[in-house]
Amino acid sequence: QVQVVESGGGLVQAGGSLRLSCAASGNILRINAMGWYRQAPGKQRELVARITSSGSANYADSVSGRFTISRDSAKNTVYLQMNSLKPEDTAVYFCNVVVAVTAYLSNDYWGQGTQVTVSS
Repeated sequence: QVQVVESGGGLVQAGGSLRLSCAASGNILRINAMGWYRQAPGKQRELVARITSSGSANYADSVSGRFTISRDSAKNTVYLQMNSLKPEDTAVYFCNVVVAVTAYLSNDYWGQGTQVTVSS
């Protein structure tokens, strides 16, 4: 079993910043990738940013240049630094972790989400 816990969400005004954290624990052989997704009411879940074990990162066009994803592999933790926040960034942000639970099996795990609300 793998547990994924997000933190760092909150209420900020437009133009402000937040830093989200996501820590994975449990039966982890290796984390192959970690990413952030978000879902606003009435909308589909969308990729915000992800980073692989090799350090390659990719971002949604809507956040590129404003958000930065980083990782601390030793702590099985990924961060999302969010700057210049906009009201349209308001959503529940979910951490996704692609975990090698054995030498032969990888699975996706999701956190419960952390609410980010950006007021105008």
